[in-house]
Amino acid sequence: MNSFYTLLVGGLLLSIGARAQTVPADTSRRAAPAAEENFDAFGDAAADASMSYNTQKVLYLTPTKLISVGYEAQLPFDLTTTGPTTAAGGGTTAETRVDAARGIRLALNAPVVSRTDFIFNVGLTYWNTGLNLANPERSPFFDKLKDGLRTTGVNTTIFNPFDNKHFLLLQFNLDANGNYRNLGDLKSEHFTFSGTAIYGWKPNDNLQWGLGLTRTYRAGQLLYIPVLLYNRTFSPQWGCEVVFPARAELRRNFGTTSLIKIGYELEGNAYYLGRIGNDNVYLRRGELKPRVTYERKLAGFVWVSAQAGLRYNYRNDAFRNQDVTGERESTLGSEPSLFKNTLTNPLYFNLSLNLVSP
Repeated sequence: MNSFYTLLVGGLLLSIGARAQTVPADTSRRAAPAAEENFDAFGDAAADASMSYNTQKVLYLTPTKLISVGYEAQLPFDLTTTGPTTAAGGGTTAETRVDAARGIRLALNAPVVSRTDFIFNVGLTYWNTGLNLANPERSPFFDKLKDGLRTTGVNTTIFNPFDNKHFLLLQFNLDANGNYRNLGDLKSEHFTFSGTAIYGWKPNDNLQWGLGLTRTYRAGQLLYIPVLLYNRTFSPQWGCEVVFPARAELRRNFGTTSLIKIGYELEGNAYYLGRIGNDNVYLRRGELKPRVTYERKLAGFVWVSAQAGLRYNYRNDAFRNQDVTGERESTLGSEPSLFKNTLTNPLYFNLSLNLVSP
């Protein structure tokens, strides 16, 4: 992983330098933190009184995170797997205790083009989840998990206002997901592609909303579904930040230096775990996270974020293919899994230190 960390540190330094040269100072509040469908995470357009374009800002939103260094941990939970399973059913059942599921989460967001009529942002992410299984020898599936799960991704966001009320948001993600230990281990099977397009309206600085379509793996498998963007500030104290169905949060501001949010986020992707026997193994993992988040300014543009919630298992089964195929079980009417898994639902905690936009 040495080469990956070298590239990441280099990218952080370049992005800070680029922002200092291209983005003018702006004392207004910024938007929400970066995520797969978080459409507020891009650079500011330079103010130009002669142009009539709406901006991506809504008052009092969570500050945009330019650089984020975080750590997430789940409490111990139980994992039961049955497999290999076939259309006829059956299989061997094994159980294990997952004593630890934790790891670092890194993110970088940097503006490439920042104008009143066009904004183009590029981001990098790295999420690692180390898994400590008590009895990995009990199942070949457990053995694949003992190296942990990780995601390395590149994302781009485009904000294109047409006038002072209408805009288009585009976001694309390319992620490498699996139990690989080094970037040199990556294969084409590790990659997933996600994208979202939203046409929106911004009638005033307190409301931004839009409708669109997303291609997403957040539920653990490929889905094409409608998406609703709704960012609303009801008062200097209250607001909401919604990209449904990916996430929805109610926000309470305490001045301009701290806030608390209550809501949920849906996380997930398809992870390539290699081969077991003659079969490729893809873990389709989706997690629903009801949560409470507290964010506070420490000094200057440095903020701390603390999050606690429940990791609820939405989907966590292994299949022979990354995406749903035409193959169906005649009796159950669903695609047969290779390993069918049951997880208990632990509490989780996330702490991050963030450099936010001015």
